[in-house]
Amino acid sequence: MSKRYQMVQLDEVEAVRCPCGFAKRAFASPENKTATLHMVDIQSDSRTHYHKKLTEIYLVLEGEGEMELDGERFPVRPMSAVMIQPGCRHRAIGKLKIINIPVPAFDPEDEWFDDENES
Repeated sequence: MSKRYQMVQLDEVEAVRCPCGFAKRAFASPENKTATLHMVDIQSDSRTHYHKKLTEIYLVLEGEGEMELDGERFPVRPMSAVMIQPGCRHRAIGKLKIINIPVPAFDPEDEWFDDENES
């Protein structure tokens, strides 16, 4: 019988570059389609992007800044939570550390940019 749980030690996960800065991605495996969890270090303003399928939930852990959501800016600080639905152009502004929960599980093929020269 396979395990019905998974555990990850986020501080031991290798960070990867992403449009927002650097992300440590937990539960990212081909067989997991449910959800993933990312600890993201946003070191400066992130790039505006959107997803066609993913809903993302951001929880700010550290720092103060803004979230730009479909062109509107909102202040964020520790314990601010934001749910970003598919199609919403978004980016974080400022130096922040966040938890991001993509549902369904993160798919790098579902990151879209209005400027085709960006990747």
